[in-house]
Amino acid sequence: MKKIKEDILKAYHFRQAIKEFKEDKEISQEDFEFILETGRLSPSSMGWEPWKFLVVQNKALRQKLQEFSWGAKKQLPTASHFVILLARKANQMVPGSEYLHYMSKEIQNLPEEAEKMKQDFFGKFQENDFDLTDERKIFDWVCKQTYIPFANMMTAAAQIGIDSCPIEGFNREKIEAILKEEGVLDTNEFGVAVMVAFGYKKADLDWPKTRRPLEEVVQWIK
Repeated sequence: MKKIKEDILKAYHFRQAIKEFKEDKEISQEDFEFILETGRLSPSSMGWEPWKFLVVQNKALRQKLQEFSWGAKKQLPTASHFVILLARKANQMVPGSEYLHYMSKEIQNLPEEAEKMKQDFFGKFQENDFDLTDERKIFDWVCKQTYIPFANMMTAAAQIGIDSCPIEGFNREKIEAILKEEGVLDTNEFGVAVMVAFGYKKADLDWPKTRRPLEEVVQWIK
């Protein structure tokens, strides 16, 4: 058990926001499928899985995205794999929607009565507990959900010696317009939440983590 914990913490120390990757070193298909699987298996609120992962390997498309991705200027052309995490739009995430019916019926195998109870409960949660009462609030809440697989994939990558970089530095409207024009994004169903690049770092970057001390971050209430 101690060794497992040491290995996990080692991965967290290993993970850094890498700005540039070795262009001639590819992540194997087996390793990247493992990374994607950790994203797929990630938890989500009420198990709705309100996300989709776009793995952008097309160089021409990456070049188009680069113009409006100030936080990925070096990562887009050099990363072995580049993932854009999409979040479902509000019309997909309200009780009675086709998507929630599909998830309840086809994926979660709920009987009709249980599905109705779950969707009714979800509606009350949205309205009463989290104030998810307009399209923007719902979309922002869904974007928060995507950060769970987002983080899990980076941690999984670090555990097998693969580098990554989380990216929020982009113009969402411009990026969505490009993806829509390319025919890979239906903006009625999805919006862009966040990006992440994977690969092997170009330089031997090895600096210590700069994090606040645990006693400053954690407050115990006993």
